[in-house]
Amino acid sequence: MGDRKNRGLGRASTEAGLEPPLAFRRARDTYLVTLRAEAGLARSSLAAYRRDLDRFGRFAARAGLSTPQDATPEHLAEYLGELRINYSEATVARALSAVRTFLRFLIAEGELERDPTRDLESPRLARKLPRLLSVEEVTRLLEFTGPADPNPPDALQQGLLLRDRALLEVLYATGARVSEAVELSLRHLPDGLGELRLRGKGDKTRLVPLGERAREALQTWIEHGRDHIPGAAAQERVFLSARGLALTRQMAWRIVRSRALQAGIRTPISPHGLRHSFASHLVEAGADLRTVQELLGHASIRTTERYTHTDGERLAALHRLYHPRG
Repeated sequence: MGDRKNRGLGRASTEAGLEPPLAFRRARDTYLVTLRAEAGLARSSLAAYRRDLDRFGRFAARAGLSTPQDATPEHLAEYLGELRINYSEATVARALSAVRTFLRFLIAEGELERDPTRDLESPRLARKLPRLLSVEEVTRLLEFTGPADPNPPDALQQGLLLRDRALLEVLYATGARVSEAVELSLRHLPDGLGELRLRGKGDKTRLVPLGERAREALQTWIEHGRDHIPGAAAQERVFLSARGLALTRQMAWRIVRSRALQAGIRTPISPHGLRHSFASHLVEAGADLRTVQELLGHASIRTTERYTHTDGERLAALHRLYHPRG
């Protein structure tokens, strides 16, 4: 797992057991407490910051640096050079961003005079286009009723089929992140299921309308499928595993991929791919970016702007057809 270019090679494999200097650990902890209190970052985001800062701290220990104040531009350039040996450019860019914001926090706190990353350029990343399903592929995925089986499914299997369909419908109908979908609670579902309250990054919540088909699929799962899952009555989460436990992100990923393959869809797809498809199909149908931004829970409109590329071929064809000089 992970994004290492050469697994088990390079300095990264020799750092096991090496601990960042005490001053680094104390500054790191203060910074993470501040991020949690003031920025409201999710636990997963804080854990990612901690990993990146600990990686830098281990480099500092090897380089003989006792405090963050000892780091020079030369040290930072060496650190990034080492990362490039073992990690992708995306990871290097993220690591630099984490260290840079950490050091600028120390500057704001009066603990550091000059930012040693100031003259370092972040890696230029290729802007990858999201993997999308066409509207026809989404329809095939959502309407797929399961593989042909001469034996009728038992109660548990029938319940799981209803769960899978409800999960897919919710992901595509709302553009929810997979973490938002699996964390849905029965306690927070509104009467009539006309909308869902999704809790996104930084614990920010938003209301997203639920279309008729998704509403019917979700209601059918809750009223007629969930009871077939052992221990379901003791669980508040909407989506459950076959063992009656809360569905995990990894389980949801496997459900989406498995159902897509069974439906004959060869495009590699994931829950996040359904989120991208949701947004792109809205833009293609004429939805304005601000509305899509609100539905997706993006903090910045720039994040949402990636979806303007998706209908480029159609727009180019219309331009050629109708523009006087097309």
